[in-house]
Amino acid sequence: MTHTLHRLGNPTNLADDYVVFAMSAKGINEKGSEVALRKFLEIADEYGPINMGDMKTGNFLKVSKEQLLNNIQDVSIVHAVYSDEKKVAALLSHLKKADLGVSIVVSGLFDRVKSIGNEIGVKQHTVECSAGIWGKMEKLPSAETLQITTMCGHGMVAANLVAHYVKQIKFGKMTVEEAARNLAQPCECGVFNIERAGKLLKAMVADDFKPTRTKEGQTSL
Repeated sequence: MTHTLHRLGNPTNLADDYVVFAMSAKGINEKGSEVALRKFLEIADEYGPINMGDMKTGNFLKVSKEQLLNNIQDVSIVHAVYSDEKKVAALLSHLKKADLGVSIVVSGLFDRVKSIGNEIGVKQHTVECSAGIWGKMEKLPSAETLQITTMCGHGMVAANLVAHYVKQIKFGKMTVEEAARNLAQPCECGVFNIERAGKLLKAMVADDFKPTRTKEGQTSL
């Protein structure tokens, strides 16, 4: 199970969102796997990721690539994010040849991921999907906000923070690109798609997105 399964959106704005990550299996090939995981990140970096990181160390917006690579551990789970499926295909082809001996997982639209795999001759081992959201959904932020916050699988990007940056962009205090990068920083793993966040923020500003207040005084988005 991966924390990147729960990204919300539509086929159009998810078409340019791919997370590729590597991990070892506890008790099977975990010991000594730091070498393979470090090599994965080195290879991934060759293909110009939008974001990259290790859940044990942080993303490359917060730490240098050198720190990121030097701090890889056997228990690390390392990630790289792309918006171009050609880069994903090239990366997976490279990883196939490298045969690192660790699990490689790709999150994205099922049909596109399958197509990429077919293109490079990789057969999917397992396909997983989210069971969706259950419970009192009326308490959730707006769908527009969730499309941004769910790009952090551990819920580290707050809904109120999205509203704040939309306001900053509207008032000309910050660019869309700056806001997207700021939103990506709390996502320690580095699975947050900065480029997609920028597009979503731009659409929210264009649609004159306005948060409201609930009786409890919390921001309702």
